[in-house]
Amino acid sequence: MAPRANWKGFLRLSLVTCPVALYPATSDTEKVSFNQINRKTGHRIKYLKVDAETGDEVTSEDIVKGYKVDTDTYIEVTKDELDDIALDSTHTIEIDEFVPKTDIDNRYLIRPYYLVPDGKVGHDAFAVIRETIRSMDKVAIGRIVLTNREHIIALEPLASGLMGTLLRYPYEVRSETEYFDDIQDVKLTKDMLDLAKHIVEKKSGAFEPELFEDHYETALIDLINKKRSGAPIAAKSTPKSGGNVINLMDALKKSLATEKDTAPVAKVAKETVKAKKPKKRVEGQREMLLPISGKGGKDAAAKEATKEAAPKKADKPVRATARTKKAG
Repeated sequence: MAPRANWKGFLRLSLVTCPVALYPATSDTEKVSFNQINRKTGHRIKYLKVDAETGDEVTSEDIVKGYKVDTDTYIEVTKDELDDIALDSTHTIEIDEFVPKTDIDNRYLIRPYYLVPDGKVGHDAFAVIRETIRSMDKVAIGRIVLTNREHIIALEPLASGLMGTLLRYPYEVRSETEYFDDIQDVKLTKDMLDLAKHIVEKKSGAFEPELFEDHYETALIDLINKKRSGAPIAAKSTPKSGGNVINLMDALKKSLATEKDTAPVAKVAKETVKAKKPKKRVEGQREMLLPISGKGGKDAAAKEATKEAAPKKADKPVRATARTKKAG
């Protein structure tokens, strides 16, 4: 199924306009998530909207927005009133200016989106806007309304489309001075910096996100698989503390020695991961490594262990997938 657009409207540069659709560039749907359930019954927990004073349930048509001005005083704002102050950017991304990408502070970045032509018309106009931004080597700054709020969006070419990144307003970004004022001004020796640079050089490499591993996600999947198969869950031992650093120079030397010893192993692991053929991913699903087991969970686990101990056959193992549920 094709992804659903978060927003549809028009992209406009002066008098050049084209219909476009906005899609999220990232997703959390494949992460393991949980529902809250009643421990006694195993039933899912359901939340109701109730009046804070009377405790009575309130229907959706009786719920309106209110701005709190005092402990128990709210200014009621209706949907019609919000619609009346809707901005022109509700249905149009108007490009206001072009700025160098290096001028945008990383603290202003919120989340990325993909912007593509909507339908069969407007591809020429879209290409003109895209290639103009590309040729100028700048980022286009515009405005867009999402969930009734206007956002600043930075547009830049990405392959044949555009990537739009929502930006924060200045009042949303905190100044670093209130956090950094108490940091001591420490004088470092050249030897310390040289050792630290050697450690950095040992750890340096290309940015390859496909090598990143979400260790917590892996541990969650392993835990769920064990519980599904009825396997025992071993208690995790408390990791030993490394202790306080007494001598910074000694710590740097030991770190450098450790990096020299582990570098070859890391290189082999990296090459092994790169050599593996990527598996075809199913959108909205997370692969579970063990088959789903019902009442005979423990027997299934025993059979699985027997299969592992037996000589391997040419047949490929069967893998089952489980659809990830959204948290309730």
